[in-house]
Amino acid sequence: MNILITGSNGQLGTEMRNLSTEHPNHRYFFTDVAELDITDKEAVQHFVQANAIDLIVNCAAYTNVDKAEEDEPTAHLINARAVENLALASLSAFDSQLSTKIIHISTDYVFSGDETAPCRENDPVAPRTAYGRTKLEGEQLLLKHCPDAVIIRTAWLYSPYGNNFVKTMLRLGAERDEIRVVNDQIGTPTYAEDLANAIYAVIEAPEWHGGIYHFTDEGVCSWYDFTVEIMRQTQLCAKVTPIASSEYAYKTPRPHYSVLDKSKIKQTFGISIPRWQDSLAKCLTRLCQI
Repeated sequence: MNILITGSNGQLGTEMRNLSTEHPNHRYFFTDVAELDITDKEAVQHFVQANAIDLIVNCAAYTNVDKAEEDEPTAHLINARAVENLALASLSAFDSQLSTKIIHISTDYVFSGDETAPCRENDPVAPRTAYGRTKLEGEQLLLKHCPDAVIIRTAWLYSPYGNNFVKTMLRLGAERDEIRVVNDQIGTPTYAEDLANAIYAVIEAPEWHGGIYHFTDEGVCSWYDFTVEIMRQTQLCAKVTPIASSEYAYKTPRPHYSVLDKSKIKQTFGISIPRWQDSLAKCLTRLCQI
């Protein structure tokens, strides 16, 4: 297949590029905004048609939660309208029976964050932030045009690349004697390489199974627990002190509970998901080599 991967300079896109050598049967087009501006409808349609794209993996997103609250129009353009551009380009590329398939990455922020049990794909959505609202609209626009698209919601993404929680805690752990971290926000860390492997499992599946899926690593923790484990595995000596969310000056509300139920993706694609502690160890090992 000819596979277009957008947002290829981000955490997930970079891991998709790294793993592509393990899936050499396809021709890949790794793009970021410099190569393809997905907010430009005509440019997207031309690229998909000119390169006979069979599958689009959309890793591009406006992910800065606080800035999205201040500039929702820009977040909407990237998280919603650009997704619709990809959907429309996939339909216009070929006839309806040969239309380009799409895998789109979404977020736990489409939920309210007040749940008390792991969220399933068909649970009610109720985003409370501009980021969540724009990501949900992206899902809706995609399914409106491409009801057989694959949408994968994820959470707490980190990797050796870009800016993320793990790298921030490593820096603070080396600079400070104490780190104060919230302990009343519960979720699951997701190593970007694990999510990329799951995407390739969807790509390589013998049959296409459209729908919404959830993916994170296995296990549940707070940001405090996550930080304690980062310090433990790296033997950094900073004291980690738990605090309540009310003690932290968030500009934008964060989900108090964002655990995702992964049963559907495991059963549909036969995916085995690592424990978050084991994947953290892999990431930390790679960071030491960079």
